[in-house]
Parts: sequence; C-alpha cells; structure tokens
Amino acid sequence: MNDLDRLAVWHSWRMGEQGPKASAAGLPGITHGLSAAISQMGVLRAGRTLLKVNQAGGFDCPGCAWPEAEKRSHFEFCENGAKAVAEEATRSRITPAFFADHPVSELARQPEFWLGKQGRLTTPVVKRPDSDHYVPISWAEAFSLAAGHLNAIHPDEAIFYTSGRTSNEAAFLYQLLVRSYGTNNLPDCSNMCHESSGMALSATIGVGKGTVTLNDVHSAKLIVVVGQNPGTNHPRMLAALETAKQHGAKIISINPLPEAGLMRFKNPQRAAGLVGKGTQLSDLHLPIRVGGDLALFQAIGALLTAWQAVDHDFISTHTSGFAAWRTNPSISALITAAADAAASPSPAGEVMAEVVRATGLRWELIEAAARMFADSEATVVCWAMGLTQGRDAVATIQEIVNVQLLRGMVGKPGAGLCPVRGHSNVQGDRTMGIYHEVPAWAGRLKIEVPPKRGYDTVEAIRAMRDGRATVFVGLGGNFAAATPDTEVTEAAMGNCTLAVHISTKLNRSHVISPPGQTSLILPCLGRTEHDPAGFVTVEDSMSNVHASQGRLPAASPDLRSEVAIVCGLAEALLGLDWSAYRTDYRTIRAVIAEVIPGFERFEERVVHGFTLAQGPRDSRSFPTRDGKARFTASPLTSIEVPPGRLLLQTVRSHDQYNTTIYGLDDRYRGIKNERKVVFVNPDDLAELGIADGSFVDLVSEWKGEQRRAPGFRVVAYPTVPGCAATYFPEANVLVPLDSTAHGSNTPTSKQIIVRLEPK
Repeated sequence: MNDLDRLAVWHSWRMGEQGPKASAAGLPGITHGLSAAISQMGVLRAGRTLLKVNQAGGFDCPGCAWPEAEKRSHFEFCENGAKAVAEEATRSRITPAFFADHPVSELARQPEFWLGKQGRLTTPVVKRPDSDHYVPISWAEAFSLAAGHLNAIHPDEAIFYTSGRTSNEAAFLYQLLVRSYGTNNLPDCSNMCHESSGMALSATIGVGKGTVTLNDVHSAKLIVVVGQNPGTNHPRMLAALETAKQHGAKIISINPLPEAGLMRFKNPQRAAGLVGKGTQLSDLHLPIRVGGDLALFQAIGALLTAWQAVDHDFISTHTSGFAAWRTNPSISALITAAADAAASPSPAGEVMAEVVRATGLRWELIEAAARMFADSEATVVCWAMGLTQGRDAVATIQEIVNVQLLRGMVGKPGAGLCPVRGHSNVQGDRTMGIYHEVPAWAGRLKIEVPPKRGYDTVEAIRAMRDGRATVFVGLGGNFAAATPDTEVTEAAMGNCTLAVHISTKLNRSHVISPPGQTSLILPCLGRTEHDPAGFVTVEDSMSNVHASQGRLPAASPDLRSEVAIVCGLAEALLGLDWSAYRTDYRTIRAVIAEVIPGFERFEERVVHGFTLAQGPRDSRSFPTRDGKARFTASPLTSIEVPPGRLLLQTVRSHDQYNTTIYGLDDRYRGIKNERKVVFVNPDDLAELGIADGSFVDLVSEWKGEQRRAPGFRVVAYPTVPGCAATYFPEANVLVPLDSTAHGSNTPTSKQIIVRLEPK
C-alpha cells in the first residue's frame, strides 16, 4: 500500500461517510454552492448573477485571486465563489431599525457568523461617545466628522487599513489621499498573508510577485503544491491542476494535513467528475511537520547538487551567490551526506538526521521528491499561507527560490515561482501603492510624499495599543477578526477616539466600539453591483489586469462606491476637488497610467485585459543590485516544542473565506455544525490521555506568556504527529502580537506552541 492509499484509508477511518473526504468538488460542490446562492438570492437572481462571475463584461469574483483561462466556460465560479457572491448579493438588509433594536454591547456578544448573516448595510451610521447605539448620519456629516478628528491630530497618529477586495481605482486614490494627508501608515491584509513572499522574492529575483502564467501551470511537467489547500481556498486552481495532469504533469503535495483538494478532483463541469472517480492529483504526498519546509527544500537543493542535477549554464549566466550557498554549513554538510548516502544503502550524517527530525519525513520520501525535481524539465512551485505565516517564512521561500534557480526554472515556459494570493485584488492593491513603505514611483504623484516609513499591521496594533495612534480608518476588511492576539487587538482599537469602517456588511470590527469612542460605518457598493461611474479593475495572482463591472442594482439607494467614499473624505479633509474621479473612473486610470510603470495606455489595454510585464518571467532579467537572481544561504532551523505540547496551525474551514463565515460545516474534514474544534493525531491524544470528542482549552505558550481559547472539541485526525490544527479567527487569540516572521513581521499563525487542558 503506497502513501496515497494509506491517506485514503485514514481519511475514511474515523467516521466513514460522515468523516473526512478523499476528493474535492464533484456533485456535492454544485449542490452546496447553488444551495447557498439560491437561499440568499432566490433562483432568478442567483442564476443571472452567477453567470456573470469572472466573465468578460461581468464582475470579478469577490473571493480568491486565481486567474481565468483565455477560453472560459459559462460557469467560471466554484462552490466557494458561489458562496462569496451569495454573501454579497443577499436580499437581507440591515436598516436603522436594526441598530435601534440592537445596542453595540449586545452585538458584541454575537458570533461572527451571526453578524454576517444579518445582511447588507444600507445607510451611514454613527455611534457617538455617549451612546450604545448606531444611529443614521448623513454622508456630508459623516465626512465632516471624520475630517474633524483627522485634522485635530498629527497625520502619523492615524491608521489607514485596506482589504484586498478593494479595486485598483479605489486603492490608488486611497494611498494618494493618505500620502497627501501626510503619512505612510498604510497597513493592509498583505502584511498578514503574503508579505513573506514579497520580501523573499524581492530580495532574490528583484520582483515581489510570482513568475508564472496560467499557461505555465497547464504545461508544467512537475507542480509542487506546498503549504496550500486549493480545494477550499482556491478551488478553481483544481481545474488547472487537472489540465496539467492531462498534459502529463506530476504533482507533489506538501502539507501537514491530507487535504481532499490535494488528493482527487471531481471536476463538476465534466461527466467524469459528476459520476466517475475524477482525477487523482497528487503523485507524491509529503505529510510534513509544521515548520519543516525550510529543512525539506534545503535537503532537496543539496541532493540536486550532489547528483549534479543542476543547470550550470543558467547558474553562471543569470545568478549570483551560488558558491556562498553551496558552502553554507547546513548545505555543505547535506551535500556531503547525500553523496555518502548515494554510495550506501542507508542515509548517514547528523545533518541528515536533523532534516528527518525537522520535517517528520522518512529520508526515502525526501529523496523521492528530489528525484522528481531532477527528472522534470519544467517545474512550478506553488505556495500559500502554510509557508508565509511561520517564523522562518522568508528563509523558507528563499530556499524554494534556490531550488528553482539550481534547475534553471525561472523565466522558462512551464516553470517558475507561484505564490497563490488570497483575496481577489490583494496583489493589485500593493501594485497601486497600498504599502507602508514609499513606492519607487511615488515621486511621480505630484504631491509632497512623506519620507518616513509607515506602520505595517502589527506595528499599527502596537501604536493603537500604546496611544501613538488614535484614529483608525478601514477601507474594507474586518481588522479585529483578521489580526493576531485578539484581546490585545480589540483593546488597541478601542483606544482610538475615532474608528471609520467602509464596509458592505456588519462584522466584528464594528461592534467592539467602547464607551468614549466615535465609530462610523460607511456602507459601500459590492463587487456584484452596478456602479454608474464605470467599471473598475483588478489584478490577479499572475499579474493579469482586467475589468470588473457589477450588474445588480445597489442594495440601497444610499450606498456609495468605495471610490466615491474616498473622494468624499478627501474633499472634506484636504479641500480637494476630486469630483471628476468620483463620476468617471477613466480619469483615475489616466493618472495611474502616468504614474505606475506597466500601466501605459491603461484604458486602451484593459478593454481586453493585459498582463503586466516582468523581467524574471519574460526575459530572465532581474532588477536586483547586480542584475542577477540571488542564491540565499540560511541556517537549518526547526521549531522546538517542549514535551506535552503540540505545534498548532490555524486554517480555514470549507465554509469560510478569510474572516467571512459562510456556514458552520467543514465538509472535506468531516465537521458538521461546529467551528471550535482542534484536529489532533490519535497517537498524540493517546499519549496525552485525552479522548477523541472531549473538550479542552487551548493554551498557547510564548516567552513565559499564556493565552487561552476555551471550549474546543478534540477531533482525532491524520495530521502529522506532534502537530495540530484549528480554525481562525476563533484561534487568533492564541497568536502573540510579537511573534512574527523574521524579515516580514507577519504573525506566526501557523506555528503556535500549545498545550491542551481537558475541561
């Protein structure tokens, strides 16, 4: 029985048909997605809306940032895409009467799921310092109120957060407003997800983005999916993996959990996916210990070098730092051990034993993966937050770059680096200047750009906590639920004298407003709704820029677009006349075309969509200091876990996207009507003396501090021994604010040392 067969057996071991699934999508994906859409939108509205998702002339899905193929079907959405659309296009409404009936103190006791299900916000509301209720406020008064608070403080005392759902046009104007106001305090959701990718890639290839197109994925000979669960988080990626398999590709999946979407895909748009077995995806699964990826890719790089399976011409022509990498003590010892192992039937060497301990993998599995790298003529490595939210995330991603550089797999058809972004325009927002650093093109803005670096997300929380920031403005998102150290974050937000939330629906951030704080909720149009000022644009995970235009009537006549709200704030705060931007988005794109490289003739090109040019991908040119891609040397490290403790990672359920909870099930993992669960290996439960199905408190331990998440049900599950998993945002309370990735300051939500305390 091979490893995949063992995983399939273990998948069905615990609860039979009610337990974890061994395949993703298929007919259940259709029924669950359409059921959610119809229940919230009705049959006709659901049908008309879903047929416009990710279509030319339609709107970009408000879910993930996976790109669309050149040839599209009529159904360019997945189960979770249908749920995302349903959440936004719901017929449920929150009116002023709702807020009259529900004080903020009562709303604060409701779970996130309940808050989100109350419906779309319909009118601007304010909670004043002497009140426990939100009440209606006019747009003019709301802008004046916000401007008054902002003009009364130093600009660096204000925080301007952005969600990755924001359009290019709104994001560009927002950063222009903030920098015109006088600060670079522009934290965003990237700080908590792919900041580690951006830092690692910028330092090695000179560009903080991936180097592949969708056609590269389709034509790859080997695809490595590491630290990612595409079946839940990027379901449309499964179709691309299926296409690659049909073209002869092999797939390696590397994950502590045996996720259904990494095993078998039942394509709901094919008969074989509805009634047949579907397509087996993974040819090799590596059940890696949490945090063991750095050691794994160091070992793979060493094996490739020991075997002479490297592209010397590419290395000598296009890279620098190879000699320093090769003589790095960890790599050098691994190369020696690998060479010795090649001449001996059993692996030897302390460093090899350290790799096995760090990864939790048998050496034979590591060697098998390395052989697949060596045999592949075109390799794509994909990753997501399973890598980016660890202590050594930047170094780990740089080791992936090292392996790809060894094989010459950058700037080659069917090959490259593929950080798979989450929210639908999170990459575009960074391109537009949503960044706490000053963009290289900022000198073209025709304003006095403040030179001082701004706060990232973790720094923003610290500033609010310490009283150095007193105003919070959020353009989309759910800051309180998305960030680490929940109690600290909520208390920090509560320290602000003013909080402004630009939102489509009610969420946790709106209801933590304490007495003494003024809080504004400014309701905006959603991605699915018609905007009379024209279409907006977004950028997907592979640097494709395209238009998005909703068709539904606005949920309320009192809604404004994100652009219009940013313009209203700019006019009230700075006395600017941005009326042209507010009424015609072509004027914004004209400015973007002048300012940001790559957007020349923006209006003309976006009609059909275009891909931003990139040196590493297009011409093997690298905008680094020496003009070459750089090898990076890092020590071999692993996370030390004391006896009786587990290494916990936070994950999404299949019924959520980021902080939005669609439902209380996690179908692929066999969970029904529950979210406060913790997945633990049965052997660990036996050793700890804890029964499957019992309840525990999760207690995180970090530098002598403890944080507690009470009342979680234990679920015996085939995760790696010594590791555990649970859902966010419920477990965000366990993530210390100051426990962040080296180099990127991203919270370490994937590496939390915990103990289980039985109830």
